[in-house]
Amino acid sequence: MITREDVVETIRKYLQREITVTALVDWAESAMMDGEFDVKHFDDIRNVISRLGLADVRAFGLTWEDCDGLLGTLGYSTHVEIVVA
Repeated sequence: MITREDVVETIRKYLQREITVTALVDWAESAMMDGEFDVKHFDDIRNVISRLGLADVRAFGLTWEDCDGLLGTLGYSTHVEIVVA
């Protein structure tokens, strides 16, 4: 079962460049086809995952603000930490 936490973790990995946009989209597409969503947050999870599935389409893209908004939909907020490279 896919939970809000699963979706948040996947977005975190994308934002921290642990996965590519292609991997994010692949995950979202698989989740939409095969996933069973937590019924408690079904609509929010489905809506966020469906949006992530469009991240590789130029007309839609996926900005930092988009991710922040999607995380907010799931009941989370973002925090940015800047560290020396």
